[in-house]
Amino acid sequence: MTYSIWRKDRKIAYFSMEIGFDARIPNYAGGLGILAGDTLKSCADLRVPIVAVTLLSEQGFFRQELDENGNQTEHPEVWPKEELLEPLDEKVVVSISGRDVVVRGWVHRLEGCTGFEVPIIYLDTDLPTNSEEDRKITNQLYGGDKAHRIAQEVILGVAGYEMLEVLGYTGIEKYHLNEGHGSFMILEMLSDTKIHSHKDVPIEQRYDFASVRKKVVFTTHTPVEAGHDHFDPQLVKSIISHSVEQELIDYLLYDGQVNMTHIALNTCDYVNGVAKKHAEISRKMFPRHAISAITNGVHSKTWVSPHLAKVYDKHISDWVKDPSSFRFAEIIPDGELWEGHMEAKRTLVDFVNRTCNADFSPDVFTLGFARRVTPYKRITLMFSDLDRLRSISKDIGKFQIVLAGKAHPNDDAGKDLIRQVFQIKKELAGVVDVVFIPNYNIDIAKMLVSGVDLWVNTPQPPMEASGTSGMKAAHNGVPQFSTLDGWWIEGCLEGMTGWSITSEDATDFYAKLEENIIPTFYNDRPAWIKIMKNSIAFNASQFNTHRMIKDYVIHAYFI
Repeated sequence: MTYSIWRKDRKIAYFSMEIGFDARIPNYAGGLGILAGDTLKSCADLRVPIVAVTLLSEQGFFRQELDENGNQTEHPEVWPKEELLEPLDEKVVVSISGRDVVVRGWVHRLEGCTGFEVPIIYLDTDLPTNSEEDRKITNQLYGGDKAHRIAQEVILGVAGYEMLEVLGYTGIEKYHLNEGHGSFMILEMLSDTKIHSHKDVPIEQRYDFASVRKKVVFTTHTPVEAGHDHFDPQLVKSIISHSVEQELIDYLLYDGQVNMTHIALNTCDYVNGVAKKHAEISRKMFPRHAISAITNGVHSKTWVSPHLAKVYDKHISDWVKDPSSFRFAEIIPDGELWEGHMEAKRTLVDFVNRTCNADFSPDVFTLGFARRVTPYKRITLMFSDLDRLRSISKDIGKFQIVLAGKAHPNDDAGKDLIRQVFQIKKELAGVVDVVFIPNYNIDIAKMLVSGVDLWVNTPQPPMEASGTSGMKAAHNGVPQFSTLDGWWIEGCLEGMTGWSITSEDATDFYAKLEENIIPTFYNDRPAWIKIMKNSIAFNASQFNTHRMIKDYVIHAYFI
């Protein structure tokens, strides 16, 4: 099937600033992009007629370098687009700050388990006909100042919308915005529907808002007001006014700002949060809007380690096509599940020792934590009392900790947290081994979520919209130990699928680690394996993107 054939059958267009599905294409910064990649993989598996639009980000997010004190240095992560993407002949032109900017497209065909392909269109401004400044718009994910971010979002929303038209995607019925970065698309769509020019006619009657609302689906991921992109309206007008009607910008202001989330909220019929609790928080943040909940998932085939996949293939033969079959995990023999886990653990330990010059042992209880490093994720919560950690390791059972994560280049507080972890690592040396793996990416994440014994997550409630790393761990029989926020409120069956941290400080963390978790791991292996099976049966069977996509199809796409 040639690329030109499957353009007209697409019904859904999915816009995301980042899409992470392959470590070789590093145009993702974290959870938002990985979710987008997992979403599209399940669409490919389930033959959902979707096309995706994103930015090329030829220098990636950044490659992280850490010195012996944990000081982070960022480097471009240039990747070979010519080897991994197909160039498209079609181009579009958008106006940015009064300049014509030419945008070309590249495509990657994401193939599902039945051979169905989902095209991902990458937008690129690095063309000789553009100015030096404009050539850099799409070169780095989330790079530059406010003006640069606005230009990136113009490319995603406006150029992305126009690119689909030029490419011949004539059957699109729904435009799905994964976060508000693509909301300028809505202004472009509205500009195309102008009915009247007379100023005496109310603006809601000058444009066909009703038809646009029916076409737009919006997923919000941020339960904190400050996390939603907002810009000075004069700056926005100076950059985008030649591409869309200025009066639409004024009409959709929120608190005097161009707020990308509020543009979407006010111009679409379906909005969802990414967990039940997140939807509840979002309804309080935006009380005039109906916000549903579709809890996130992860792509099962991607995140199950090859060692566990062999076990699942033997005992749950249809888990790839139907992850709900994980509910039968109880039939897996204990010994086979444990050996599959230990093979994954040995793979991780070998990587850690080789990469971090460490001396980890596969026989030692291993905790894992990997997130974007920023204050609300609270990476240092578990290290609040180092003496307590030392006594638990000496008196209850030895344990080791592996961490990873990047701090945004502009997040000084996040960078300082990494330095703190490196200092803590030195203070615990000889009693509790701690490593911090540099340059966290998809490939490292796969080893971590399958190779540790316990997945730790300590966000400050209610700031975790969903969180998906614990879902990936559950797919590998690794229980989670987390604060009750995001998806974990739905997935935590205390002592069965993992454990909750209910105290504001680390008190609960230390008590359960000391009294329950470590003793069970070392002294009651059958009970521990039962918890592993529960994690698979209860959580992997539910928190997967196959189930999630079916929810979108039923509630958001084809209604």
